[in-house]
Amino acid sequence: MNQRPARRPAPRPPEGTPAPAELARMARSELAGAARVAHWADTALGPGSDVTGDGKATLSEASAERASDDLGLTVAQVRADWDTARLAGLVEVHGDSARPGWRLRAWDRDDSAVLRGWVALFDAWSLAHPEPAEFEAAAVAEVVSAMPQVLSFLQLSAGPVPVEQLLDLLRQRVTELRTERCEVSYETEAGIGALDASAAVPVPAAVPAGRTGLADRADDPAAAEEAELAPLLDWSLHALAAVGALTCGAGQATLTPLGSWAVWVKLEQICVAAQSPAGNIEVAAEEMLRGCAQLRPNAARAEYRAWLAARPVGSAVAELVAAARGEDALLRGLAFEALRVVGAPAEPDVHAVVDEPTLRPYALLWLAEHDGVDPEDAHEVLTREEATWLWVDTAAAVADHGEAPMLVRHLESALQPTVPVLLDEVRAVGHPRTVQVLVALAAAHPDPALAKAVRRAAFQVHTGG
Repeated sequence: MNQRPARRPAPRPPEGTPAPAELARMARSELAGAARVAHWADTALGPGSDVTGDGKATLSEASAERASDDLGLTVAQVRADWDTARLAGLVEVHGDSARPGWRLRAWDRDDSAVLRGWVALFDAWSLAHPEPAEFEAAAVAEVVSAMPQVLSFLQLSAGPVPVEQLLDLLRQRVTELRTERCEVSYETEAGIGALDASAAVPVPAAVPAGRTGLADRADDPAAAEEAELAPLLDWSLHALAAVGALTCGAGQATLTPLGSWAVWVKLEQICVAAQSPAGNIEVAAEEMLRGCAQLRPNAARAEYRAWLAARPVGSAVAELVAAARGEDALLRGLAFEALRVVGAPAEPDVHAVVDEPTLRPYALLWLAEHDGVDPEDAHEVLTREEATWLWVDTAAAVADHGEAPMLVRHLESALQPTVPVLLDEVRAVGHPRTVQVLVALAAAHPDPALAKAVRRAAFQVHTGG
């Protein structure tokens, strides 16, 4: 039981993949404009400057014009490079102020930081180049969810692939997604419409070709669906080309060395998860976190990365937050560890739960570390009451899943200088697991006098005293 599993040999990338230093050179070239704007913001805009104008990380008009003058770019180019820098983690925006990200600090000396920045942009390709306004949001979401399979096919093909073949693959994948949601098929929709031939469906003038309503779908549902997906695939391929993941032309698409490497890394992460004892690749967030509870921190982070690689970031973050809201305090802590692996894409969701008492201390610590505060100092952002609440919550996790000596050692980590002060503040904080934690601590502590005081405090909380 105590033997460590054999360490899996480090996987080798496919033959022909450039060396990491060469990949990093390519990534620096792709992100050169974003790095230039990020360096400009670091030197030209001091703390507290009017960097953004709407609190949504959009560069303010004054800042954009100043950057345009200083860098010799158009305002549109500045804004595009600024958005790329944000998505790649080269700048971090909080409210109306911005500061350089850690990747920018390591830009010239750390190839892995550069590659992580490019992969972050690659993951956010649909945000870097948003879809045209005429596309339906639901159809766009389906295509974005289906594109990982298209990219995997491109990577395995290791060469140019006709766009028609990719369109057929996309159509199959979208059909699978709709089937998983048990949606009514187009054929059924057409049949329902045919019951009342007098109820003609008008065709809006702005509707793109291939999406003219049920009548066309009734004639050839597959052709109508393909015509609907063709412009979406075209947008996706050009958006991925814009971030440097592939090239497209002459009716074909080919992954760039960077794109091929990034897709391979994600496929490898999925394979690692599939071979893990817990089988985390297929399970929901809560079960995945339980499977990682006994792993060492580095192994757990690898599992988080693999689990995240197998699903869209938005839905993965939502699952982790939902798991954190549960009653198990251990899963709450692990969920926020997984959210640390997610990084910047999770920031809006973490901000959204700051006002939830159960999650507030975890969210504040996450945001502080995301802002660059040293993890050892991050606890300083918590009030005394919040720190006490977190101590009780962590003690509940230890009581449920740990051993008695761990609970005794946890007592030493309390912020309060003495046990009586700790007991007074624990009783006042109102954590729902206070009684169970104090009872478990009293049973575990070897000092009879201290155990008696803790039991008395537990009884007082239980009786409302």
